[in-house]
Amino acid sequence: MELRQLGSTGIQVSPLGLGTVKIGRDQQVKYPAGFKIPDDNAVRDLLALAWELGINLVDTAPAYGNSEERLGNLLPHKNDWVIVTKVGEIFENGQSSFDFSAKHTRMSVERTLKHLGRDYVDVVLVHSDGNDMQIIEQEAVLETLAELKQAGLLRAYGMSTKTSEGGLWVVENTDVVMATCNPVDLHDEAVIRRANELNKGVLVKKGLQSGHADKSAGGGGIEAAFEYVFKHAGISSMITGTINPDHLRDNVSMVEKVLAAL
Repeated sequence: MELRQLGSTGIQVSPLGLGTVKIGRDQQVKYPAGFKIPDDNAVRDLLALAWELGINLVDTAPAYGNSEERLGNLLPHKNDWVIVTKVGEIFENGQSSFDFSAKHTRMSVERTLKHLGRDYVDVVLVHSDGNDMQIIEQEAVLETLAELKQAGLLRAYGMSTKTSEGGLWVVENTDVVMATCNPVDLHDEAVIRRANELNKGVLVKKGLQSGHADKSAGGGGIEAAFEYVFKHAGISSMITGTINPDHLRDNVSMVEKVLAAL
């Protein structure tokens, strides 16, 4: 897969990124079918396959259980990957909680670097609790991420938003937005258009509706979902979270077919 620019960050990413919630957390997740967290050998093989298929972006978060730690131990060519992580959400004892303070933000990024065994992380996003504008206007997290970027601990920052208002603010004021894009949920369409106008990075979440785009789950089909996402100008990469090697191969094949037809 040909790499794409992540807005004006100078970072190049594969059009398909690998989400890693399923390698670290199996509680309080919204997939159509249950799954078992894979062992180290299976994760190592999956990551090696992703690399062989041309994927260079991996998406993780402290809220994804021990995903960050496992990536730090199991990623091949660790320093060559583009790693996207998040701050703000904590998942402990089967429940999420949120902390957007400056102190917690700094601690979270420092912990991520320790888990990953790297001197910097490529992209850090705020893991919104749904109250985007309250976080933006009343919390210190974005200001703190800007300071950490200046200090060289991260290359780009932004937010995984839940509202169009928050998404538009993030596009205007930060480097990267993680936006929802699928035929069922259209609330971020204006966010994606504005990001393209301003040459800001766009990472797509829920492009496959957390698995519900599959025809077997009542959706319109996986390839149709990819077609819908990539017809939008300015999309940098779409995150999919499969732990099935065959599904990963199929996803890459479909994305390549869709992009070739554009």
